[in-house]
Amino acid sequence: MAKKTVKETIHAKGIDIGIYTSDFQNEYISLTDIAKYRNEDDPRFVIQNWMRNRNTVEFLAVWEELHNPDFNRVQFEAVRSEAGLNRFVMTPTKWIETTNAIGIVSKAGRYGGTYAHSDIAMAFATWISPEFQLYIMKDYRRLKEDENSRLSLNWNLNREIAKINYRIHTDAIKENLVPPELTPEQISYTYASEADLLNVALFGKRAKQWRNENPEKKGNIRDEANLNQLLVLANMESYNAILIEQGKIQSERLILLRELAIKQMQTLSAINNTALARLPGGDVD
Repeated sequence: MAKKTVKETIHAKGIDIGIYTSDFQNEYISLTDIAKYRNEDDPRFVIQNWMRNRNTVEFLAVWEELHNPDFNRVQFEAVRSEAGLNRFVMTPTKWIETTNAIGIVSKAGRYGGTYAHSDIAMAFATWISPEFQLYIMKDYRRLKEDENSRLSLNWNLNREIAKINYRIHTDAIKENLVPPELTPEQISYTYASEADLLNVALFGKRAKQWRNENPEKKGNIRDEANLNQLLVLANMESYNAILIEQGKIQSERLILLRELAIKQMQTLSAINNTALARLPGGDVD
């Protein structure tokens, strides 16, 4: 898991269950919290009992093979040969160290415990109680819907801001870079050239280059931009309009726009990391 993580909480049958995520896609749910549904005093015992099961070990191995290129298959075979026997003991730490697994992690500190990728956590919850798993899934879906709604709202807002600033940008081009004697084709090229100037400054590539590299995508390079990039793009459009009105040539503007993009992206990244660190669990390594 990444060093900077966000901690969320879902609620099921009166139990708070922590979630860590670094990218809002690969989320790790607390097995320790889930296990409290069966044994509040010693949830580790519940997890170890689950991991002693041969079916569990084989399920974990399949998950690792699908997601972890460094999974130690040789060591897993040794584990599987012992799984299910009375003498067999398996803990999260032992599983991680033996097989180089990434689907389960052990965390120390204030928000410590055993966490597992959401795929694995849901399987564990089902083993605990199918009914309890349904309660977990219900609130987990609620959390994801809220998260997607917030991200969609913010992304669309920044996209609209970029569109408004784009009008300022095109007006500056029209007034300063498009003389009356240009043909429609030349005018179109001028606008496209200025749009690509911003693309190169922010994304490091032209729109055509991006399309050639991503033939399966329906949108354009800006449709794939993240929130920070959209915000910086809006600022760049306004800044480029000012530079155009100042009479600076395109090569000069590219350097200045690139400097602006780098500085603002670094600033936004620092702000985001600071905000994450202030959240519960944000300081967990």
